[in-house]
Amino acid sequence: MMTKEQIQALIQAGLPDAQVTVSGDDGQHFEAEVVSAQFAGKMPVAQHRLVYAALGDKMGREIHALKLKTRTP
Repeated sequence: MMTKEQIQALIQAGLPDAQVTVSGDDGQHFEAEVVSAQFAGKMPVAQHRLVYAALGDKMGREIHALKLKTRTP
């Protein structure tokens, strides 16, 4: 089971410039807001892929659902 703090740390490790806020307390369903300059010029799907890449194989296993809101600073 993952915690919101672990998810935040994984995203920040993969996107070091990002400001990340994660919520969710049931251990499986989370919401994350990720603000990163790396998202500039990218469509939302590409932004989400960057976040999913940071989470690696945890997505779909330890993390059952993640609602993402991504934007540039």
